[in-house]
Amino acid sequence: MSEQSRRPRKPAKPYRRPQKDPVRILAFEALRAVDERDAYANLVLPPLLRKAREKGDFDARDAALATELVYGTLRRQGTYDAVIAACVDRPLREVDPPVLDVLSLGVHQLLGTRIPTHAAVSASVELARVVLGDGRAKFVNAVLRKVAQDDLDGWLEKVAPPYDEDPEDHLAVVHSHPRWVVSALWDSLGGGRAGIEDLLEADNERPEVTLVARPGRATAEELLREEAAVPGRWSPYAVRLAEGGEPGAVQAVREGRAGVQDEGSQLVALAVANAPLDGSDSKWLDGCAGPGGKAALLGALAAERGATLLASEKQPHRAGLVAKALAGNPGPYQVIAADGTRPPWRPGTFDRVLMDVPCTGLGALRRRPEARWRRRPDDLDNFAPLQRALLRTALDSVRVGGIVGYATCSPHLAETRAVVSDILKQRPEAELIDARPLLPGVPALGEGPDIQLWPHLHGTDAMYLALIRRTA
Repeated sequence: MSEQSRRPRKPAKPYRRPQKDPVRILAFEALRAVDERDAYANLVLPPLLRKAREKGDFDARDAALATELVYGTLRRQGTYDAVIAACVDRPLREVDPPVLDVLSLGVHQLLGTRIPTHAAVSASVELARVVLGDGRAKFVNAVLRKVAQDDLDGWLEKVAPPYDEDPEDHLAVVHSHPRWVVSALWDSLGGGRAGIEDLLEADNERPEVTLVARPGRATAEELLREEAAVPGRWSPYAVRLAEGGEPGAVQAVREGRAGVQDEGSQLVALAVANAPLDGSDSKWLDGCAGPGGKAALLGALAAERGATLLASEKQPHRAGLVAKALAGNPGPYQVIAADGTRPPWRPGTFDRVLMDVPCTGLGALRRRPEARWRRRPDDLDNFAPLQRALLRTALDSVRVGGIVGYATCSPHLAETRAVVSDILKQRPEAELIDARPLLPGVPALGEGPDIQLWPHLHGTDAMYLALIRRTA
């Protein structure tokens, strides 16, 4: 027998079970829902957090970390994909999506948070062992160790093309937006590099939670008595909650007397409600009312003036959300499920009409960061006929002398000025009116007569509004 065969073998290391981290497992589950089911994180995450709290797994700090991991990863997905692609030996499309989600979570911890490098890598590897298995965890470990060799600025110098060579692609990688979205936003915004960079950076910031005090039912003063509440910037009904503020803890929100509503949406409703009008002012229409935020504010304002609101929404389940938002409104209102392109009401019925049309939603990328990766340029062609049809319906529905507000939560010129311009060419009996004086104190509203709000200038979603008066 040889000397080597007589030498005792070292005992094998005992297998160590992976440590389950509830925070990172929940974040992974949320990303998988977004990827597999085209779900939205703002709809998926709250019930996951609520379930975790009920099980006793989570405290407030855990919930905050899970939220940051999910939203931070989604907002920076394009940048992180470029970094990961530089660290793997195959095209990203050949990396299994669950593996890519674990890697993205790890990269965000390394490049986008203050979590120490060792902790970020080890926690990600443990997550991979739990949800992927030990074999693929080794791959995750190897990739993340490469990523950890540099910080975010260092990686951007490597993976983003120089600005002077390709400005749009540089901005797309650095600020994690699809190139076509960068181009569209830049066209809408105008100006040079500073403005578009400010806008893209604002898209990647966590938006504040903004409440609306519904007139006649709650006041901003009441909401300001809440902990972590500060006044809105522009709307007299707006109150902002500082980081960590929970809308569900506000009694007026639980009772439906107040709601969660971006200040840009409030301003659109206020401009339509306050536009100067000759003659009667008793019948108002919200022609695309779902999910009901603007309808609830319009209904409350209409009630103060003795006017009636008709809130119409094509999708029955969304019409149900509108009815819930309007429940308890002090004045008369009606909610119906109807196709706004084939309305059941008679022409010329209304004094004021708001048509907040379906769109790409490029103005709300702060709130739905995953939307930027789902939208495609051809979505514009799909929305265009509907947007024009709904604006025609709005002009048909308003009386002579009445006001139409055409609104979108997108600043894309194809969804805003192009639609309004096309329809006004066909409708000589309608004219644009200057909407800017209806938002007193709000700066940087542009050359008019329409209004474009911006996240980086106004702290709101990028809402667009054109006000049109029917003249004959």
